[in-house]
Amino acid sequence: MTRTAAGRAAAKRAATGALTGLALGDALGFPTEFQDVPSILAGHGPWRERELPRPAVVSDDTQMTLALGRGLRTAMDRGPLGPRRLERPVREEFTAWYRSPENNRAPGHTCLRACHLLESPDRPWQDASQIHSKGCGANMRVAPLGLAPGLGDEQRSGAAQLQSALTHGHPTALAASDLTAHAVHLLAEGAEPTALIALLRSHALENRTRYHERWLGDLWTRSQDPGPGHFIARGWDECLAMLDRLGTAVRTVSPETDPCLAVGEGWIAEEALAAGLLCFLLFPDEPLTALRRAACTAGDSDSIACLAGAFAGAHLGADAWPDAWSGRIEYRGELLALGHLWDA
Repeated sequence: MTRTAAGRAAAKRAATGALTGLALGDALGFPTEFQDVPSILAGHGPWRERELPRPAVVSDDTQMTLALGRGLRTAMDRGPLGPRRLERPVREEFTAWYRSPENNRAPGHTCLRACHLLESPDRPWQDASQIHSKGCGANMRVAPLGLAPGLGDEQRSGAAQLQSALTHGHPTALAASDLTAHAVHLLAEGAEPTALIALLRSHALENRTRYHERWLGDLWTRSQDPGPGHFIARGWDECLAMLDRLGTAVRTVSPETDPCLAVGEGWIAEEALAAGLLCFLLFPDEPLTALRRAACTAGDSDSIACLAGAFAGAHLGADAWPDAWSGRIEYRGELLALGHLWDA
């Protein structure tokens, strides 16, 4: 990030905005997860009028975002970010979340299985990674890597893929996590929402056959691919196809239509990314409307809404969220502390 871009991000408090928006979307979508749209409308009223629940309880999406944020902060406090410096504290935070009594918010099976295996200190993390899983549990938590200051492109991409691979090792999970962090970073820097899809496509094409061996080690050998380039290209190709679908949806979808009908229900990584982006891009200057649309979807509504909130908050900053909402979100103190640290 350049000095000028860093100044813009700090001035609007992009990190605080993105982390707060992620948690608000999570809390709004958590009660409607696993429901279809008619059931949501019957139980919660018109989607444009939804208010934040009382209490504003979040799911494992925000919990794991904060776990990653804590691990990332610890790693960066110890020196320049690299794979060995990042892996240990994030692994410790993930396993602490796994054992926490607060881990009772419908966590994903992939995260639970991988974190159980990560508890064994002698097991290489690559042997814990769920190589065939591309669930959205990795990219719904990756926003901190788009917000932490001072990272270069290689560090951001490699670290985004590593944190995914600790649990979700499928190449599409890696690519979607990379793209999610890159989108948050671009918006925090001041990228225009209308240019975002093209910028993400360029990033995907530039990295299509680049395997981050420094960060991922021999992860690819757990797959059936003939080589590391072939392994990672599978993930980027699925994400590129989804970005094409997203581009069509932005031009053609009515805001009154469930976004999941256009880009999928969000249970898997590339669909969650596209659905969260679609809700944001339909309402780039109306952050609460974007969250309300994302929470009224037939798919993984809390993950879709937390991604939409991260994008909106990175774009508009902390002032996007009214005090009546942000002032009562669960984990508010920790969200603000991390946001203020990076905004400073």
